[in-house]
Amino acid sequence: MAKVAFIGLGVMGFPMAGHLAAKGHAVTVYNRTRAKADAWVARHGGGAAATPATAAAGAELVFSCVGDDPDLREVTVGPEGAFGAMAKGAIFVDHTTASARAARELAAAAAKRGVAFLDAPVSGGQAGAENGVLTVMAGGDAAAFERAKPVIESFARAATLMGPSGAGQLTKMVNQICVIGVAQGLAEAIDFGLNAGLDMKRALDVISKGAATSWFLENRGGTMVDGRFDFGFAVDWMRKDLRICMEEAAANGSELAMTRQIDGFFAELQKLGAGRQDISSLIRRLRK
Repeated sequence: MAKVAFIGLGVMGFPMAGHLAAKGHAVTVYNRTRAKADAWVARHGGGAAATPATAAAGAELVFSCVGDDPDLREVTVGPEGAFGAMAKGAIFVDHTTASARAARELAAAAAKRGVAFLDAPVSGGQAGAENGVLTVMAGGDAAAFERAKPVIESFARAATLMGPSGAGQLTKMVNQICVIGVAQGLAEAIDFGLNAGLDMKRALDVISKGAATSWFLENRGGTMVDGRFDFGFAVDWMRKDLRICMEEAAANGSELAMTRQIDGFFAELQKLGAGRQDISSLIRRLRK
């Protein structure tokens, strides 16, 4: 069992840290809002720290799951960041969906301190975090990944090293581009079927047994038909992820025409007040 720290107790981090505690690891948590850290300790035990540095002191592995590049930099190299307190040979595992540029920058900063940094974004959403079945795609040093992997598997069903620093974040970008394409296609298909008078839940059940099947169809199709979106992965967060995708595409010369269009659809949903709704709310644009 390892001595670990977990920084960031949002809808993903809170249950992920909980799985670490359930596996017997000694967990110290930090959250910007102290009340959430105290609530985690009340439920899972362990300890709560006042700063990322305090949480990281003496930890073999430090995990993070925060909002965006600036948040990640703050908890790592900020004035009270974890890097300054981590012992040589310790590993920082970041589960934030952030830019590949930030991952490479922080890997270099960690290396100067004798610390390993893994960019390790996740897929599987809130349900995957709560059930401990996330998919982790990592970038960084192979030896550090192999040391961290058994602990990561406390909340993941699959953890794969994709390449050097930044490769995990690039893989997550591929994931998000795929997800929004499927989500928009399903929204249009359901709208089309409803307009044609079909029993769409029955239709979705039929096509789920063929080539049109997907995780999104099986887990979001029925709720899209019902108009229920108060769960899952929020539009606001997807727009952040797509911004990162499009910035990377501009740097590597990729064309993301579909991604840009669907990002515009998400912007429309934000104007409708749906920023905190699941991305399956794409169908709302069509069912006005």
